[in-house]
Amino acid sequence: MPNVQSRKYITEHPMTAEQVLEKAAEVLHKKYLVGKALTSSQSTKDFLQFKLGQYEREVFAILILNSQHKLIEYKELFFGTINSASVYPREVVKEVLHLNGAAVIFAHNHPSGESEPSQSDVKLTNRLKESLALIDVQVLDHIVVGSNASSFAERGLL
Repeated sequence: MPNVQSRKYITEHPMTAEQVLEKAAEVLHKKYLVGKALTSSQSTKDFLQFKLGQYEREVFAILILNSQHKLIEYKELFFGTINSASVYPREVVKEVLHLNGAAVIFAHNHPSGESEPSQSDVKLTNRLKESLALIDVQVLDHIVVGSNASSFAERGLL
């Protein structure tokens, strides 16, 4: 329970909406880093919405998981422009190998707010899936974050 002095600080220095979202993302990140398995599609989408939803340019991220689908690390790998980001399968494979991942979830945002996967999103996901299959790493999902979050797995696109 906050003491009187900390309540006074909070009242005099209210957090901005962006700061609240950053703190929420930190809490979610810590919650999953302490060994929780990513078994809920909705909690994964919520986590990614907090992490990627505020960017004004495309960002491609990866959640690297162990064999029990517990989060090893969330990593933002590629940064693009307002409507695209270049993603290099070689760099994705290197990062997964470096962290000894057994499974991954891809994610990227659409700054336009549209969460519908594009044809290029589907092609990229298939290319990454093929690359990671060579090293026995399973692709569990690809989440597109817009005004809401859309799952490839839920749409039958994987």
